[in-house]
Amino acid sequence: MLRLFTGLELPLLVAEDLAMMQGGILGARWIDPDSFHITIRFIGDIDQGLGREVALALDRMELKPFHIRLKGIDVFGGKKPHAIIAHVEESLDLRRLQLAQERICQSLGLEPEPRKFIPHVTLARLRDPDPQALRSFIESHALYRSAEIRVERFVLFSSRPSRGGGPYAVEGSYAMVGA
Repeated sequence: MLRLFTGLELPLLVAEDLAMMQGGILGARWIDPDSFHITIRFIGDIDQGLGREVALALDRMELKPFHIRLKGIDVFGGKKPHAIIAHVEESLDLRRLQLAQERICQSLGLEPEPRKFIPHVTLARLRDPDPQALRSFIESHALYRSAEIRVERFVLFSSRPSRGGGPYAVEGSYAMVGA
């Protein structure tokens, strides 16, 4: 069985920028900058045959390169925060990429993704964080804005079944076509 998902890697400059923020919150397990990514479509645990079908279908996608930017630091989990994240600024091109991958997955018999697509980069997983430190961290980074990121490819990642994911391996890379 493979645990697969599609995503975007971050340029080194942006990953280093995010890594500089990490620290200062008890109860935070900071993600290694090498594992920073933006998940596009979680595929889940599938057999190798279906994994090959997914990889072949992704290879036939034809989308043009585009730009995105990270904007703002926040938490997932409301009153019981479980992750610190960097949001991705709204992008129609990113939505098109996600919808195209969703269609491919469903056409191959996978269940529709039940979660709303909220593109983000996870910076830390939280377990009973210090509320004041967390609030201070979010307030001091709320206006964060990354350098522009040119999306010229997406990747098919695999991960071991574990709490919090990672480490991730690139199973396939798919270049965007066009100018």
